[in-house]
Amino acid sequence: MHVKTFLITGGAGFIGSAVVRELIHNTKHTVVNIDKLTYAGNLESLASIEGSDRYTFEQADICDAQAMQRLFEKYQPDVVMHLAAESHVDRSIDGPAEFIQTNVVGTAVLLEAARSYWNGLEGERRAAFRFHHISTDEVYGDLEGTDDLFTEQTPYAPSSPYSASKASSDHLVRAWQRTYGLPTLVTNCSNNYGPYHFPEKLIPLMILNALAGKPLPVYGDGQQIRDWLFVEDHARALIKVATEGSVGETYNIGGHNEKANLAVVETLCDLLQELVPQETSYRELITFVTDRPGHDVRYAIDASKIEHELGWVPQETFETGLRKTVQWYLVNETWWKRVQDGSYQGQRLGSL
Repeated sequence: MHVKTFLITGGAGFIGSAVVRELIHNTKHTVVNIDKLTYAGNLESLASIEGSDRYTFEQADICDAQAMQRLFEKYQPDVVMHLAAESHVDRSIDGPAEFIQTNVVGTAVLLEAARSYWNGLEGERRAAFRFHHISTDEVYGDLEGTDDLFTEQTPYAPSSPYSASKASSDHLVRAWQRTYGLPTLVTNCSNNYGPYHFPEKLIPLMILNALAGKPLPVYGDGQQIRDWLFVEDHARALIKVATEGSVGETYNIGGHNEKANLAVVETLCDLLQELVPQETSYRELITFVTDRPGHDVRYAIDASKIEHELGWVPQETFETGLRKTVQWYLVNETWWKRVQDGSYQGQRLGSL
């Protein structure tokens, strides 16, 4: 395989760090990680690869046009994988402006930096360049029927400020491809879970609350259905799309694991009871709380396109992936405690 330089935005985040680790551990490619290091960026998630001579970290904001232009010129990437985004729905409801700035304005700035750089390339390097935008299934809104699935042709109907900002960025990427010919790809994924997941999200929150004997808050009746995708499976899919996908195409990535939120929490409780037994059932900690505004009822991905065209299928079932996730949190207490107490913040290159 031709060795490429990947410029990855948001590479200190949950999914981004999984992509960086996968590239360094299992390929010969070079990685440049650009991350602003907001609260969701954690360099400690990259401790296993930070010493690699094929890995470089640059702290920068994708909204900073001059910085983006400088980094493109400095590193001369072959592939851009754009994962930097504000991503927590609850935070978008409380403060939407930051989501518009990062997810919409930041994507536009990055597209322009990539276009300027790509216009200066020649021959094979110009033909081989790719801009891969990583998005979410939440842009599609929710599904009414129990058998319906999101396909690449599903109309957009975002429900939250977060999903609307991601839908906007998707449209920008496709417009830059259509108008300027920039060789772009878009992927829309289902809910990710796995190691190094920031504890505000459902699965890590429930694991850590349960271990601490705290309530396990479930929105509404807990019957909201999500399609769960193990983050390392997602990372492998993203690299496959970036290196083998067809320019201008969209690929939906899902885990074939539709589960109601309440069922996920109950399964976690049962796993913890097996691995860290206690006298009373962890299920007794489940507490139902007021549903959040605009909460989508059901997401489910049709991932047949990426399977048929690129040969990707998830390696983990929900059961195997969830067990690996719970076990990871049990043996990586230092990582999540530093997130909980905030001591992971203020990191800079070389601070680990």
